[in-house]
Amino acid sequence: MTDREITEIQAVLHNLKKRKSPILVALDGRCGAGKTTFAAQIQKAENCNVIHMDDFFLRPKQRTAERLQQPGGNVDWERLREEVLIPLKRDIPFSYCPYDCHTQKLKEPVWIEKKLVTLVEGSYSCHPQLWDFYDLHIFLTVSSKEQMRRIRKRNGEEVLQVFLNKWIPLEEQYFQAFSIQKRCELCFDIKSEIRKG
Repeated sequence: MTDREITEIQAVLHNLKKRKSPILVALDGRCGAGKTTFAAQIQKAENCNVIHMDDFFLRPKQRTAERLQQPGGNVDWERLREEVLIPLKRDIPFSYCPYDCHTQKLKEPVWIEKKLVTLVEGSYSCHPQLWDFYDLHIFLTVSSKEQMRRIRKRNGEEVLQVFLNKWIPLEEQYFQAFSIQKRCELCFDIKSEIRKG
């Protein structure tokens, strides 16, 4: 992510701050596009909260065939809405229990400090059931070739095959079903390595 793109987002946030508080931002996009790195850059620049969608992965008992057939159904958007987005909109203190993919259990509650801006980062953050909670929607995209290169570098060849066969098709189904990229107010095409702050 370049300085220009960070500055563009900060300008949008500056205008939002004049009109309302608190501000909720969704950062959605393709896996390997750099959402987590980008969120860290915004967090540093804005001193905002960052909530990760990975903390709201479906628990084993929720992974029914019916649920996984739904576009965007492989994330626990209901829990994100109840534990995070509703308290944020009400501007009240709250905590949530992150999901641990390794143990497949919820971890101890994490308390979130009250801040003017909160960024919800990760695929499915713009799910239609969550869309109206946000004041700004950002989408990161990346070419298929660059996406594969990044996932291979980050996770290795074996995990890349899991992404190609499972996670990427599920994401693309969700993006297409709900026109996520087209609906977002800001969209960035990540063509090279994101600069780390």
